[in-house]
Amino acid sequence: MIGKLSGTLDDKNPPQVIVDCHGVGYEVLVPMSTFYNLPELGARVTLLTHFVVREDAQILYGFATSQERAAFRELIKISGVGPRTALSVLSGMSVAELAQAVTLQEGGRLIKVPGIGKKTAERLLLELKGKLGPDIGVAASVANDSQADILQALLALGYSDKEAAAALKALPSDVGVSEGIRLALRALGK
Repeated sequence: MIGKLSGTLDDKNPPQVIVDCHGVGYEVLVPMSTFYNLPELGARVTLLTHFVVREDAQILYGFATSQERAAFRELIKISGVGPRTALSVLSGMSVAELAQAVTLQEGGRLIKVPGIGKKTAERLLLELKGKLGPDIGVAASVANDSQADILQALLALGYSDKEAAAALKALPSDVGVSEGIRLALRALGK
């Protein structure tokens, strides 16, 4: 029903913001990724929205990008995952990180998100497989099995998704697993 809001940012109180649209202030719940990229109070802001109507409430959820909103909509389709849990997932990891976790079937990364247990993480991995698109985020940069193995090794060693992805991009595409890990660790050690 309400697909987009454009107006003046009146208030920011995580995870809620108030957007003034010609004298009407809309309360919008946003993931932290969107919240951190909001302008200062009084500035113009545009949010893509998802409107949820429940028996006891009508709630607007806002997103900075269409990818975030699409991921949110895929998440809430899953049994046992409501809008609050979906917002928590998108606050705990970017859409690219979520897509990568699903592609590589890494439930451990989802469990780190508050409110996500082992069973919910397994359900998310199963239900989202193939739905977030192969071209989103780091998963797209994994061209073959050896690169996937190198990426998993770097993540297992404690490197962040961004660090591992950057190291993976710097490697030749035909590098073997052991040589790739060695080169990636050398690059990350600088």
